[in-house]
Amino acid sequence: MVTFISRMLLLAQLAIAAGIAYALIRYAHMPRIAAVLASAGMLLMIRMLITANNFRLAWRFRSEPSSSHRITLRQACRLYLEEFHSTMLSSSWTMPFRALARRPAAGSRGVPVLLIHGYGCNSGYWRSMSRRLREAGIAHHAVSLEPVFGDIDSFVPAVHEAVEELCRESGSQRIVLLCHSMGGLVARAYLCVHGAARIARVITLGTPHHGTGLANFGIGDNSAQMRWISGEDGNTLGGTPSRWLQQLAARETSACYGLFTSIYSHHDNIIAPQASSHLPGARNIALHGIGHVALGLNPRVQKIVVDEILAAERQVEQCYPAATIRK
Repeated sequence: MVTFISRMLLLAQLAIAAGIAYALIRYAHMPRIAAVLASAGMLLMIRMLITANNFRLAWRFRSEPSSSHRITLRQACRLYLEEFHSTMLSSSWTMPFRALARRPAAGSRGVPVLLIHGYGCNSGYWRSMSRRLREAGIAHHAVSLEPVFGDIDSFVPAVHEAVEELCRESGSQRIVLLCHSMGGLVARAYLCVHGAARIARVITLGTPHHGTGLANFGIGDNSAQMRWISGEDGNTLGGTPSRWLQQLAARETSACYGLFTSIYSHHDNIIAPQASSHLPGARNIALHGIGHVALGLNPRVQKIVVDEILAAERQVEQCYPAATIRK
């Protein structure tokens, strides 16, 4: 469904650009090439404004970073441009045309990985990460969650099926779940239902573990479940996670968070307050100067992810010395 929606949105944008170019040629008597460039520029500007608006909204719900995570104006410009590039690449190329499923790796090392995307995405989001995992020799599968605006708990059966399939095909007793954004909440819901028998590690990228204020502007059951509700005075520090997030936390034990590595950015433009991604009891890795979509495409983040996956293999070997990763 996301593939279809993404393609339709692209067609709509091309139709709008063509209409603008036609109007410029016919009524403004602009040369054809200039009209095409002008219409493309207008479309690009609209996309840039959408990204800028996300940062504006995130500022409203922001959590204040420590002095060590503050950025300069130059770094802020780089942050914006990287996020805009990542958004354009994901929404206009990889999600509409480059969805992925299985990626075995010859002579693979490490625990195999299941990739779980976030809100409004599909497995195509992971194209860049998939390339990095292949280079590291790590086998991986990806799952696309449907329906796009469905209840988070309704995604659990698809994840369970994908986990079992990956274990069966790889011969591995345990796998790593690598999740972006909402995908981390899906992983937590999965663990509540099926336990951690199959899971060596859960790595989350920019997951709203305690909710995000921007979910108040989204649609669908899953968006409502991810909401961060500000206090009556509008103070985000006095806000609360959604009822669903509170119920999810009540179903978990603090010990289960030891399975998690939460990687997040203090300048996330979708998850705000950004401290929402900090999960008590987990291994928390706080970065700065990286946007939300860019988390899965950023080389620095990808290196950290690969290191965490390889560390998970060593942890499994220590915890289960009599068992092998591969059956």
